[in-house]
Amino acid sequence: MIQLRKFKQLAAWTLVGLFTSWIVSCSTGNVGTGNKQAASGASTVEFWTMQLQPQFTNYFQNLITTFESQNSGIKVNWVDIPWAAMENKILTAVSANTPPDVVNLNPDFASQLAGRNAWLDLDAKIPNEVRSSYLPNIWKASTLNGRSFGIPWYLTTRLTIYNTDLLKQAGINNVPATYAELAQAAQQIKDKTGKYAFFVTFVPQDSGEVLESFVQMGVSLVDTEGKAAFNSPQGKAAFQYWVDLYKKGLLPKEVLTQGHRHAIDLYQSGETVFLASGPEFLKTIANNAPKIAQASAIAPQLTGDTGKKNVAVMNIVIPRQTKNPDAAVKFALFLTNDENQLAFAKAANVLPSTVKALSDSYFKNVPATASTVEKARVITAQQLQQAEILTPTLKDFNKLQKAVYENLQAAMLGEKTVDKAVEDAAQQWDER
Repeated sequence: MIQLRKFKQLAAWTLVGLFTSWIVSCSTGNVGTGNKQAASGASTVEFWTMQLQPQFTNYFQNLITTFESQNSGIKVNWVDIPWAAMENKILTAVSANTPPDVVNLNPDFASQLAGRNAWLDLDAKIPNEVRSSYLPNIWKASTLNGRSFGIPWYLTTRLTIYNTDLLKQAGINNVPATYAELAQAAQQIKDKTGKYAFFVTFVPQDSGEVLESFVQMGVSLVDTEGKAAFNSPQGKAAFQYWVDLYKKGLLPKEVLTQGHRHAIDLYQSGETVFLASGPEFLKTIANNAPKIAQASAIAPQLTGDTGKKNVAVMNIVIPRQTKNPDAAVKFALFLTNDENQLAFAKAANVLPSTVKALSDSYFKNVPATASTVEKARVITAQQLQQAEILTPTLKDFNKLQKAVYENLQAAMLGEKTVDKAVEDAAQQWDER
């Protein structure tokens, strides 16, 4: 299973020395124009992915073989890195001036390093006609200050997975479509079943789902200058929404201490009615909790008055220090072209980021007897029409999430008023 959860936020304070050496090397080092040479005399492109072996070994071996047959002067060396090790691995490699040529990351982590000039400027390397083959909203996810630092690869959007048995016990006929409807349902579910409607984490280093809910509710997180914009009526209303749910006992106490993984555990144990997650977790539920899986159905992602939907993006970046910029770009575009994106989406139960691949009938038509996983594919593909990266691309986004979550927790615990919590969060961000 592909893990599409966000990276744990960068532990920059333990990596200050490493970052410093990287910044120096990126700022003052010469970018090589020569090629790394394989033993055969061909250029070698070193390609790093995150935890895609062994499930997709055959896919990548075949893809690399095809690429090499079409580009006789280029060899590809594929290295698969464990999920939890990628941050340190890429930091170490670049600081030592031994980076890979093509790297599978995600915009959240990559943008932190894009702000330090770590990646190749792709606007100078990729023609507009090629760039326009990707979904426009998704391409924006890998831009910072108007410059493109990455190429979109595979995507997922969240679904609402729900327990039909518990929903029936609560006497609710329609699945909530908005956060306002969810709050109403949460009270009825607690009154009728004693269960919780859902779990969402307020742990600063974990999921950004709560911050995304702010945007869906109409909150602007930062202004054009990067200053806090959430100290507003909309921002206070969003703070109040989550504070009220917690104080009414409609959220588990563990939301303050446990991460998104706990949301899956609670749903699989029948303690919550709704799970906001990607379709990849449907198989996990089926394996771990067959009875819960049998009672599970799916609905579109929750949203607010804006109607905006979240999308999670995996992208491809090329270190600025690469000795093979042209070969690296050629392989990155091959990896993410229409044909290969469609093939990988089918193999991995994800969505492609190119317009043509997404228009394939595979994402539009399923039989009447379709499984929940097949239905999820169509729903998530349809959601891409309204989907976008909801949170801003910032090199220190983790600090924004920390400021909001910590002050939101204080308001939930009654240590601050909502107004004070919003004010302090904004001040903390602006004074970072």
